[in-house]
Amino acid sequence: MRLNPHLSFNGQCEAAFKYYEKHLGAKIEFMMTYADSPMGEKMPADWRNKIIHATIKIGDALVMGVDAPADHFKKPQGFSLSLDVKDPEEADRLFDALAENGNIEMPMQKTFWAQRFGMLVDQFGIPWMINCGNPA
Repeated sequence: MRLNPHLSFNGQCEAAFKYYEKHLGAKIEFMMTYADSPMGEKMPADWRNKIIHATIKIGDALVMGVDAPADHFKKPQGFSLSLDVKDPEEADRLFDALAENGNIEMPMQKTFWAQRFGMLVDQFGIPWMINCGNPA
């Protein structure tokens, strides 16, 4: 069994996944628009090019995404995607990339449990934590 996060976006899934692919070294594995699905004709014309299903591989994790129609979209809350890295410089790089045009909730810093730790909500509304633990 594997747990895969499924993210809902407000029309920005494609842009978000392409951003993650570019800045996180991730790989988009699948992306389908509403137009390419059996639901295509039922969707408003301005929504047909939005994403009905996408998957992206980030490290060893598979993350799924969708552009949720306005009557189904809810702002993400109560969770964070957490990236755990070994290199402090890589932690800073990832934090800076995800923080671009986003909202920093806890600046990247040394903590009692980590060399580097920070929290943010990216420009697509997704909450993240970046952690670089203390060496053993």
